[in-house]
Amino acid sequence: MVQLFAYFHRFQKLSPEAENAIAEISTVHTIKKNLDLQPIGHTCRTIYFINKGLARIYYFKEDIDITEGFYFENSIIARVESLFTGKPSRKAIQVLEDAEIIGIHANSLFKLYDQFHDIERLFRKIFEAAYVDTVNRIEGIQFHTAEERYKALLHEAPDVLKRVPLKYVASYLGITQVSLSRIRGIH
Repeated sequence: MVQLFAYFHRFQKLSPEAENAIAEISTVHTIKKNLDLQPIGHTCRTIYFINKGLARIYYFKEDIDITEGFYFENSIIARVESLFTGKPSRKAIQVLEDAEIIGIHANSLFKLYDQFHDIERLFRKIFEAAYVDTVNRIEGIQFHTAEERYKALLHEAPDVLKRVPLKYVASYLGITQVSLSRIRGIH
């Protein structure tokens, strides 16, 4: 839980009572490489923190596996469109390395908002940051070339090419593996 609370403190300092309340609704999971943490069609009821390892969110479009995002150590991952609507997600969360993940039961967390305003403020800030990241991702697709997106990915996650299969990197960038090889050859 030490890593989790260090991550939280980057956004909002929590009282010891608030930390204890979160710890009580959290569980540590060990997940094997290449397993789905949440399958397509699952209704998200858990917010995950990646202690160790990495995961991706993916979906299928016309039978093509498309990676929406990568999530490394010290990051939160959830299918928020499902979490907030209560509807099954058309996307899945897959673990790409053996991982240790902390699951926070979402409904229990939301009940803590009224009791601990610092928890509510913390998750508002986390979800706001995630929203900004999503807007930046969409704008990257709209306004930047594949090469610019590749450079940005390497800047954000320098070891991504060592840890993630190239087919997932290519799908994240919205290009073929052949195009990714060409871009990599230039740099």
